[in-house]
Amino acid sequence: MSDSQNEKIVEAKALTKIFPHGGEDVVALDKVDIDVLKGDFVSLMGPSGSGKSTLLHIIAGIDRPTSGQISVLGDAIAEMSESRLSGWRNLHVGFVFQSFNLIPVLTAQENVEMPLLLTSLNKKERREHVETVLKIVGLSDRMTHYPRQLSGGQEQRVAIARALVGDPDLILADEPTGDLDAHSAEEIMTVLQKLNQDQGKTVIMVTHDPRAADYASTTRHLDKGKMVLVESTS
Repeated sequence: MSDSQNEKIVEAKALTKIFPHGGEDVVALDKVDIDVLKGDFVSLMGPSGSGKSTLLHIIAGIDRPTSGQISVLGDAIAEMSESRLSGWRNLHVGFVFQSFNLIPVLTAQENVEMPLLLTSLNKKERREHVETVLKIVGLSDRMTHYPRQLSGGQEQRVAIARALVGDPDLILADEPTGDLDAHSAEEIMTVLQKLNQDQGKTVIMVTHDPRAADYASTTRHLDKGKMVLVESTS
């Protein structure tokens, strides 16, 4: 058991990402090292433009590093073809965005079911999965509601359920409370914390909000593309 607790879900060495911009190179990540263990809840903090979202996108396989090494769940994702990477992502990663990205003409149930349409599950099995995750996020009574009939916090909980429905190994959240009021933000962070503590999900979250970061077990700070040490005030 102790071995699995020390299992590295993410292992990155000297990760560098350079974007060409207006004839110049912009260094978004500069030789970043980061390890994330199974069952961790990590928050990535730093000023705007510090490289937080870039790092999250590379971990998700949405973007590729310019140089350096990254292994996620033991797979060298930067070396995969696009098609293989797409399949890997669908299998292993649940992504939660700042904007909820729900389809307005679909109910909560139908929005959550979307990722399962790419699987071999039949309609009954898909419904069971959807009901389970909507119950986990506290929205069993909102299955037939459309996004316009939900509050912002409820919409984000639907988005979390959609990220969770394929039972991913890793939940990645990019500013999940950024568009929410304080009460709704607290609800979302409680859901993510429960997924980590009760379901054993590994969570990596980008946030600029110290109150959201407090829900994480570990906080890492980025500044100008580098991982930096910040003195604890506690």
